[in-house]
Amino acid sequence: MFNKLSIVCLGLLVSLTALAADLTSVDEIVAKTNHTAYYQGSDGSARVKMTVTDKQGRTRQKEFTILRRNKNEQDGDQFFYVYFRAPADERGTVFMVHKHVGADDDRWLYLPALDVTKRIAASDERTSFVGSHFFYEDVSGRGLDEDTHELVDTTDAYYVVKNVPKKPELVEFDSFTMWIHKASFIPVKVAFEKGGQTYRTAEVLAVDDIQGYKTVTKSRMTDNNIGGNTVIEYNDVRYDTGVPEDVFTERRLRNPPREYMK
Repeated sequence: MFNKLSIVCLGLLVSLTALAADLTSVDEIVAKTNHTAYYQGSDGSARVKMTVTDKQGRTRQKEFTILRRNKNEQDGDQFFYVYFRAPADERGTVFMVHKHVGADDDRWLYLPALDVTKRIAASDERTSFVGSHFFYEDVSGRGLDEDTHELVDTTDAYYVVKNVPKKPELVEFDSFTMWIHKASFIPVKVAFEKGGQTYRTAEVLAVDDIQGYKTVTKSRMTDNNIGGNTVIEYNDVRYDTGVPEDVFTERRLRNPPREYMK
């Protein structure tokens, strides 16, 4: 199921599996998984390197800083701020999200070359994130109430959960399946299916323990439709930094918070 690199990097997680008691509630499983993927700590930051490889094997690299703040201690609304450093022609580009649980997110993209701020419509959430194989929705997450969830298998190491969209007309997939590590609740593989075929796959390639949080530090998205893949590496990851809420405002799109940029 997973390549050799994935297995080696996930050795720490597998060693913990025996400590975890099996859950039977799929709602509890997906809630814990969502928390691990998006809500650990009250806030977080990381310096990120993105490598995009097209179907011809040609590569492009992007570098950015990502900031995240939870609006409250429950797994509710959040703020995300992504500041691009490289390549040179994208430096200063900002992607910002106000994530609303149970409602459409607000998303902005600031393009410094044009000095233009664009709103990203909800209908564009599942389109390419700045030319990569990741989608805008992959950055801030998909609402748990947008899908029905079914626990289809429980193995020694994983919960296998199938998710079907409640409004299939709004998305390009029929379903997606997650392999969730039982001890850490990290979704180590997510396969998107259409017409009975897997066409898009997210995989965890490395996990580290950072400030007591099991943290994905390398992941890959592969798209069989367009070919190629995108690898994201997270460096200098920090939690509970104290980044204030006023960082995540429209006026800061043109004036990034330098004190929080790594």
